[in-house]
Amino acid sequence: MKPAVERVLVTGGAGFVGSHLTRRLLAEGVSVRVVDDCSNGDADQVPDAAELVETDLREPDALDGLLSDVDLVAHLAASKHVDTDRPYRQFHDNTRMTRTVLEAMADADVSALLYTSSSTVYGEAPRPTPEDYAPLEPISAYGASKLADESLLSASAHTQDLTVWNVRFANVVGPRLRGAVIPDFIEKLRADPETLTILGDGRQEKSYLHVEDCLDAIEHVVSHTDAPINTFNLGTRTTTSVDRIAAIVADEMGLDPAFEYTGGDRGWTGDVPKMRLSIEKLSALGWEPDRSSDEAVRTATRELLDEVRE
Repeated sequence: MKPAVERVLVTGGAGFVGSHLTRRLLAEGVSVRVVDDCSNGDADQVPDAAELVETDLREPDALDGLLSDVDLVAHLAASKHVDTDRPYRQFHDNTRMTRTVLEAMADADVSALLYTSSSTVYGEAPRPTPEDYAPLEPISAYGASKLADESLLSASAHTQDLTVWNVRFANVVGPRLRGAVIPDFIEKLRADPETLTILGDGRQEKSYLHVEDCLDAIEHVVSHTDAPINTFNLGTRTTTSVDRIAAIVADEMGLDPAFEYTGGDRGWTGDVPKMRLSIEKLSALGWEPDRSSDEAVRTATRELLDEVRE
């Protein structure tokens, strides 16, 4: 982060990316206050050196008194299930949390915000998809909530003198990842080493970014841009199919299972079957990922298997 940043409040800091970001900030000498209701995350993932406040950001007063000494807010908290059976509630919850953050920042006169958005704001768009692609037509409530949040942040940045870094993630993978395709395959193959059931037809193909590369990209964007709104895709130049992920996981586990498919061209309602974000804008800023999509998947698989063995 920029040298002037001495204390960061991380919403969703008990979650996957949030806990990794918290550890990175602490390692760089930044003080971190984590705010999380631990409904998606795990309090045990928050390092002892960070302050953890368990609170529900859907409540208007959730951040009262928590921003007075903060230089930057990293807003990662969100309901992340793309296939939720309560889409309107998910949309309301996510936008409510962002409103809570913005109102608390205004009250405390905090002017810097990192927001983690998603490739889902684009919907089913041509690939590679640049940041200025339009129209943005998300196909899930999650994607719609992220797009609504981006719009609210843009309006706030231009009317309240904020600096917003809006980063749109590809699929981020790494240690402590849960509820995603790699840990799902590991769990299934541990239960049945002979057969692996794959959602959809296995041809879904997306970009996978290792969490360490993701954090490097975030730091690069925050350190090198300062417009009111700074929107960047974070991803890789390559993609990995679900079949390929299954093969990598099986190989790392020393197995040769038969693949079975549930059918259809997507894994669930709201799933975008093919996605690759353009990272040309990020590259022009001087950053490239260290790992390809396949390498990110293989590295994450090894890290997750090591967790199982511990």
